[in-house]
Amino acid sequence: MSLPRIAVDAMGGDEGVRVMVEGAALARRRHDRFKFLLVGDETRIKAALDNHPNLRGASEILHSTDVISGEDKPSQALRRAKTTSMGMAVNAVKAGDAGAAVSGGNTGALMAISKLALRTMPGIDRPALAALLPTLGDNDVVMLDLGANTECDARNLIQFAIMGSAYSRVVTGRDSPRVRLLNIGTEDMKGTDELRDAATILRKAAADLSMSFDGFTEADKVCRGDVDVVVTDGFSGNIALKAIEGTARFVGDLLRRSFSSSLRSKFGFLVSRPATELLKHHLDPNNHNGAVFLGLNGIVVKSHGSANAVGVANAVHVTARLLEENVTERITADLARVGEESLKMKRAPASAATTGDAA
Repeated sequence: MSLPRIAVDAMGGDEGVRVMVEGAALARRRHDRFKFLLVGDETRIKAALDNHPNLRGASEILHSTDVISGEDKPSQALRRAKTTSMGMAVNAVKAGDAGAAVSGGNTGALMAISKLALRTMPGIDRPALAALLPTLGDNDVVMLDLGANTECDARNLIQFAIMGSAYSRVVTGRDSPRVRLLNIGTEDMKGTDELRDAATILRKAAADLSMSFDGFTEADKVCRGDVDVVVTDGFSGNIALKAIEGTARFVGDLLRRSFSSSLRSKFGFLVSRPATELLKHHLDPNNHNGAVFLGLNGIVVKSHGSANAVGVANAVHVTARLLEENVTERITADLARVGEESLKMKRAPASAATTGDAA
């Protein structure tokens, strides 16, 4: 049985066509059953494919020279969805010409276009942006929402937990991922009414959802390795993500400054180089690239705009895994197990859902 092809917005990302095509070529070595739809300037794409014959034979080009910039507002992007490389890649998923789309372009624009074109799945009120973060354990941690919805009610958080758990089962291989809600403390009485209500329902439903739920976690525990899925609203999630990324850069910069401060420090660097290289690899965002818009009727993956070819390849790898493991069907099955009765609670106002930027 042939797998659906992956649409790649070849014009997205800081480096554009060269890096997006190289990343897709790297990913195809790992997923050689997939074919690709490369969307962008045909002349530039063909030139880039000359260096990657393995991808050239498995690709079709959809021509577009119109590109959504990082400064374009979501409303502007929506008006040009039919002509831009990003919009055409997502619309290929809507039309059934591709099973998933990957873009390194403007996050807010990608979310707006994807939500309008694909709509949310039955039983999901709002899509969420989920990403993998490195930990001290053997597993990466799935964190969502990272910026798509600034305010969420308990119903939204429960849906995020269901989607995040299904995604985690794909990427970690755990039958029962450890799920926690991000809070200011781990005690049951801590946090907002929304968090406490969501925790109460998730404790009752966890056994039916193939997840291990035990309440709350704090921001300093996110990357310890003792949790597989961290659930929060997009406002808190985006702040936490950027704080984690900023701390990683701070540690890296501090190490570089320390090792270059004196001759003795430089000698110490040579001695400890294997350890520092391992640290660098672990903290490199390219090795954890690929944020997913969960909850849509189709798969859309956001690659970091500054990702190199390895980073793009990882984003395509995430996309391929989601298609191979039928993550959308898993989410649908889990929602059915919970049942609508368990989720009958007041929804947050529609105006509270805003498209953010987690890039």
